[in-house]
Amino acid sequence: MITRRPRLMTLAAALLLAFTTLSARAQDVPAPGASPRIDAIKKAGVLRVAVLANAPWLVENTTGSGDHWSGPAWLLAKDYAKRLGVKLEPVLVSHETKVPVLAANQVDITITPLAETPDRVNVVDFILYSNTSVCMFGLASNPKFARAKTVDDLNAPDVTIAYFIGAAEQGWVKERFPKAKLLGVANTGATAPLEDIMAHRADAAPINRIPYVPMSRKVKGLAVLPSANNCQDSTEKAQPVGMAIDKNQPVFLAWLRAVAKSMQPQLTAAEQQVVETMK
Repeated sequence: MITRRPRLMTLAAALLLAFTTLSARAQDVPAPGASPRIDAIKKAGVLRVAVLANAPWLVENTTGSGDHWSGPAWLLAKDYAKRLGVKLEPVLVSHETKVPVLAANQVDITITPLAETPDRVNVVDFILYSNTSVCMFGLASNPKFARAKTVDDLNAPDVTIAYFIGAAEQGWVKERFPKAKLLGVANTGATAPLEDIMAHRADAAPINRIPYVPMSRKVKGLAVLPSANNCQDSTEKAQPVGMAIDKNQPVFLAWLRAVAKSMQPQLTAAEQQVVETMK
């Protein structure tokens, strides 16, 4: 009995060391021949990543000075490129092309933030590092929006809801508001269908809870649901968020996920930093 506890402690220490070692090895770049994708990236000397701004995960700097991209998605992409010993090449995409570019082999990773949806899981594999939820906004002066006390109240035949075609909210809007009139609009890079709300073509539209705050400060006269805490506690369409790669790349996927897991504290801190600047 005297020697049992030290032996148990030694065994626990050994198991912890083994787990730590395995975790560290998982982050090592797979050996040549293990992943055709990694071999191709190294041969090209470039890691191609699809980009489309979506704060707080991927932020575009259009001032002409400083880094053009920032945020946790860019931080993680830079680390991938560094570990692979290649340059990082951003490839601009749209909401309509940010997923199809993977199957077309125009990029290696889509780092523009993607919410994980059942439809997307069928065609891509995710590297998740954050989460999101949705708010519904409209004009406070619009009687149809003003009378709504909950998100459920927007599910009415006389309410028109706008959404971006190809965006993650498209399927959710159709399921969440089966009684409402739906207006699918093309996205030119905006955060939400604000123009359709302001022009009274729609009564309500979905927006990620985080960018709603700065938008509401810039655009006066908006209202939001759920209204508590300015919609920051919303559980509507709560989903994991991350980046994605094409299917059937198990070694590449496992390595990407292991690196992302090891960097989670830095990614969370980078996201929070962006959020603070948006308040």
